[in-house]
Amino acid sequence: MKYKISFILFTMALFLTSCNDVLDRPSLTTAEDSEYWINEERVRLYANGFYANFFVGYGEKNETAYAPNANYIFSDNGVTLGTQKQFVRSVPTSKGSNSLTVEWEDTYTGPTWNFAWIRKVNVMLDRITQVMPNLLTEEQYNHWVGVGRFFRGLEYARLVNVFGDVPYYSKEVTTVEKDELYKDRTPRDEVMDAVYNDFEYAMNNVRLNDGAQYVNRYIVASFVSRWALIEASWQKYHYNNNVRATKFFEQAIAAADMLMASGKYDIETDFRTLFGSTDLTSSKDCILYRKYDAGKNITHSIASSCVMNTPTTNGANLDLVKAFICTDGKDWQTSALANTDDFTLSNLIKTRDPRFEASFYNEPTSLAKSSYLYVTKFIPRSALEYLKIPGGTPAAEFQSDKNVTGYPIMRYAEVLLNWIEAKAELASIGGTAVAQGDIDRSINKIRNRPLAPEAVALGVKKTVKMVLTELPNDPDRDRSVSALLWEIRRERRMEFAFEFSRIIDLRRWKKLDYMDTDRNKELLFGTWVNFQKEAAAELKPDNKNKIRVIDKSGKIIVYDGANGAQMNGFFYPKENLGRLPFIDLPNINPYLSPIGTNDITFYKNRGYTLTQTKGWPSVN
Repeated sequence: MKYKISFILFTMALFLTSCNDVLDRPSLTTAEDSEYWINEERVRLYANGFYANFFVGYGEKNETAYAPNANYIFSDNGVTLGTQKQFVRSVPTSKGSNSLTVEWEDTYTGPTWNFAWIRKVNVMLDRITQVMPNLLTEEQYNHWVGVGRFFRGLEYARLVNVFGDVPYYSKEVTTVEKDELYKDRTPRDEVMDAVYNDFEYAMNNVRLNDGAQYVNRYIVASFVSRWALIEASWQKYHYNNNVRATKFFEQAIAAADMLMASGKYDIETDFRTLFGSTDLTSSKDCILYRKYDAGKNITHSIASSCVMNTPTTNGANLDLVKAFICTDGKDWQTSALANTDDFTLSNLIKTRDPRFEASFYNEPTSLAKSSYLYVTKFIPRSALEYLKIPGGTPAAEFQSDKNVTGYPIMRYAEVLLNWIEAKAELASIGGTAVAQGDIDRSINKIRNRPLAPEAVALGVKKTVKMVLTELPNDPDRDRSVSALLWEIRRERRMEFAFEFSRIIDLRRWKKLDYMDTDRNKELLFGTWVNFQKEAAAELKPDNKNKIRVIDKSGKIIVYDGANGAQMNGFFYPKENLGRLPFIDLPNINPYLSPIGTNDITFYKNRGYTLTQTKGWPSVN
């Protein structure tokens, strides 16, 4: 059953604690006391406090941390007007800092150096196991221990993803246990073995159905398919440890198999509707869905960023545009379709995978200042009807922070892509080869997603099925990656553009060099614009020497006030500047975040040692 997140209101005093040195100080509320833990409903009330941390959706009001389309620019998909967001290249001083600027935390990569959520879940588990064995039935006991271990596994998977080795706590630690409070990092493998075990327990004990607003076994398994795949990839590409990679690839496959065998989920909703609907709780596409409700003052602002009434300095870059596959299943350079090298938006809409049309406004626009390509993925098509009316304005619900469109936090499409990638990766290190039937159950099921009538009217067609014996020979393929894995990764890029996935994928594949703007200038280019036809209003005296494009030969053309007929190429603002080098530099590890020097000094002043993240310089 889908989980309709309306974010249950509960007594926050049960959950709020003040900050201690490493773990949160025990709260002064009854949730810390054994007298609180008297029945299942008390456990449920306490567990509700984890939902807002792990299942953010579009966020709330103007708070967009972890929300899609809020910070997608920090990947190889987007370009910002100005200097591109930088990787931090020195250890910060502040406590809880993150190495890759705020974008790391805000693009769903994980928490800062803080173990409050670990302590909270260990309190829950300790109370259940120590106080409640005789107060709960065996089934209730196993379920709630499973829920607690699921949340603990999630948080540790996120911490490890950001920092690598982290201190592992399997139980509540009190303020008098100094050696535990200030212990050094636990090796990554030991932490992730514990996460593996937590996930296994949860997948075997959490209820199949605990009601429409609560975690169930299918939700657990969907997240396990994500995080086990991430860890498996890390073990393969960063540590060359195929034994451990196999362990986690197999867990990811087993988790996805659980959902695929259930018959409860399918691909049945057109792509744009997945993100622009107000209620998909009954859709088989959604395993976990956050519903918003203006009547309860639970709204967000992400749809307003797609409504086309305000300029944005962010946009999609040319590298992403070229990554979209053609409808004959080939890359644009080897496709048999006519005119695939015609990058006008009208032609891209007709020749590229339907997810292209569903993700962008169908005309170049100066509102997207960095690229002329405006992201409209997260708003219903009907919300843009106002653009057809002279002087029209968006409906009130699509302005400011009044949005009530829901977000599919976990989609069946992701489970399918996690599954096929894990199988292909496992095959590359000695597992069973991927068969055509595997492709049909995953990628081809997604490609057969229904098309919206509005898309069909624009000439959009479904992409043909992937055939293992006819994979594209993409000239731009990274030759360290097999043709099959390259196409699987392409599917993820098209499917999850501007959501949570891309920066995490690049990190786990050890491919952050894809974000190197010196290596790939197309990261700084926008979409194709024929200014005389599509943006003639911009050819005005005020824009003399301000607008420029780059043509297919690489020639930069600057508007001089009289050469409007030549202003035909990929939009390339002079403000779009690249990143500083960040790969293969001494004392810089862009794949893992350093901890602040203040944290290390804090430990040292108390007689303990806190080791810096691997690849970053230690404090003397």
